[in-house]
Amino acid sequence: MEMMPTSQLLDFSGKVVLVTGGGSGIGAGIALRFAEAGADVAISYFLSEAGANEVVSTIRALGHKAIAIQADVRSREHVERLVQETVGELGRLNLLINNAGIDPLAPLMEMTDEQWDEVVNTNLRGVFLCTQVGASQMIQQGSEGAIVNIASIEAQNPAAMHSHYNASKAGIVMHTSASARELGEHGIRVNVVSPGLIWEEGLDQAWPDGVSRYLAAAPLKRLGQPDDVADACLFLASPAARWITGANLVVDGGVLTSTVY
Repeated sequence: MEMMPTSQLLDFSGKVVLVTGGGSGIGAGIALRFAEAGADVAISYFLSEAGANEVVSTIRALGHKAIAIQADVRSREHVERLVQETVGELGRLNLLINNAGIDPLAPLMEMTDEQWDEVVNTNLRGVFLCTQVGASQMIQQGSEGAIVNIASIEAQNPAAMHSHYNASKAGIVMHTSASARELGEHGIRVNVVSPGLIWEEGLDQAWPDGVSRYLAAAPLKRLGQPDDVADACLFLASPAARWITGANLVVDGGVLTSTVY
């Protein structure tokens, strides 16, 4: 394999990336970071239309193509339309970032079937559908590609009132490994990023004790930012990670190094 100059390793010019759940938070940060690296960007959103349109406007101001598409990643029909519209508007699909997800609280013994299904279907079924449909498009194009799934450190470290979320994120990690094994022959790499606690507006007020405990446990003594996750995605989607597939990159400020006994 011909080696790229280091100056080109994170250059995504001419590439098209689809970021699910790109209208706010981590997804918006990922979409903007790929655009800064030269990519044209499609983002999906479920409810955050205003945020998605703002992200698109910012990317277009950078001189790149961008579109926002409303889609429910739990629906095969929606996911197929999402990929079709991405290719129809932007010409191809090179990179897929499966970020869409939800994380409501529900105690195990009071959790309803509907609460369990909503989280698992959004977080895990959504990754399955988008991976299957997105990879099919990449194979049809006859081009190599990269898929990065967003999981969580809660795939490895359970949290109270999050059993549905813990299970869905653990499932994403294993689904990533299985997908990497099967898609490698097509030149498609599949990896996962597992973030720790990521800052968002109002978090300090909504969960002050949790923020304090996280800061005390994290060796790097700060919360994550969306760009911390986005930069990990850039690396895993880039030629710099050309011999990496099936990997789980933990981005948590080192909090999982904490001693438990």
